[in-house]
Amino acid sequence: MPPDKSKPGIKALKHVVVLMMENRSFDHMLGGLKATNPAIDGLTGRETNPDTTGVQASVQPLAEYQSQLDPDPNHHFAAVNLQIFGDPAKGPPALQPTMQGFVKSYFNQQRNVKHSRDILYYFAPDKLPVLTTLATEFAVFNRWFSSIPGPTICNRAFAHYGTSFGQVSMNLFYQGKQYKSIYERMLAAGHTVKLFYYDEASSTMEVVNLLQNQPSLFGTFQDFLSACDKDLLPEYSFIEPNYTDHDAPDGSGEAVACDQHPDHDVRAGEQFIATVYNKIRENPKLWASTALLVVYDEHGGIYDHVPPPACTPDGFVAQPSDTGTLDAFHFDRLGVRVPAILVSPWVPKGTVINDVFEHACIPATITDFFLGAYPQRSPREIAANTFLNQLSLPAMRAESDCPDFTVE
Repeated sequence: MPPDKSKPGIKALKHVVVLMMENRSFDHMLGGLKATNPAIDGLTGRETNPDTTGVQASVQPLAEYQSQLDPDPNHHFAAVNLQIFGDPAKGPPALQPTMQGFVKSYFNQQRNVKHSRDILYYFAPDKLPVLTTLATEFAVFNRWFSSIPGPTICNRAFAHYGTSFGQVSMNLFYQGKQYKSIYERMLAAGHTVKLFYYDEASSTMEVVNLLQNQPSLFGTFQDFLSACDKDLLPEYSFIEPNYTDHDAPDGSGEAVACDQHPDHDVRAGEQFIATVYNKIRENPKLWASTALLVVYDEHGGIYDHVPPPACTPDGFVAQPSDTGTLDAFHFDRLGVRVPAILVSPWVPKGTVINDVFEHACIPATITDFFLGAYPQRSPREIAANTFLNQLSLPAMRAESDCPDFTVE
């Protein structure tokens, strides 16, 4: 549904910021919130998966910040097929999604039964104070799914293009396709837009796709911080975290990976999310006119209990040679559920959203709000839900009614 521009919060809206983190499932990060709010579709503690010996392993609030998910859980298409359907080669119509293959899938990484059960562990809410606070203070999405059951780059493509042009792998796909990126659409219509990557040593995964003819699209994270301070934030901003540990470009020490991709320290990602939030919130003018979406690109092979639903196909087909499975993939079902939180002083506290969302909803929302009718988009994006109507309060929340964070 297009945004209702008669609502005060949408009338005030001038900026949308999307921060996309890496490779964590909803249950892993936010599943523990069900204990305090039954409306949140998290974990009861009774969820299980069979290990390779036939023993039922249980979910437990024992997730660790680092060192637990090493090696990195497999999240390529065939592995995700195993996680969802219990078979690496078969999916629908032969099988129904049971979400019973996560432990077996992780066993394949190390052949260690005990270690394979770690894939069911989740964070107690108090171990993730930033993400937990934002989810409970603003709006949490119960049904935000990755766009396809596969890895990072093809999922992030849906956030940029509304499609992956038939890709289900980590292959790069280039401009010149039939659908323009949301950045190209915005610029062509005279709007301002930036994709902020962390720094030159940890540049965006989309540089090859998007940078070719438009270097002006890109800025560093320091550019984002400066734009917030100077009231120069673009109408649409997409922020990427730091993907690697490396020397900081200003010589101040080490820049620690903050993307939360296993097995990077989750606390560094908490600090990064807090930094983005604080920078928007500390500028009253910006805070009143900005919506921030914090979302994860895909589940990273980590357990979630909600079966992915069917969706509108995007018009492409991936062959078995690409998926590593028995059947072609018609982009007619979504990937595994991921955390997603919408932040704005115009969002009612404790909102829980039950409609189905996925990454094509990002360019759909930006297009509908800033550009209006735009038929030259993928069928998936045209059918996607938009999220700005969650800015539904008749008056902005008081400053004292919105959290702030201390960043070390």
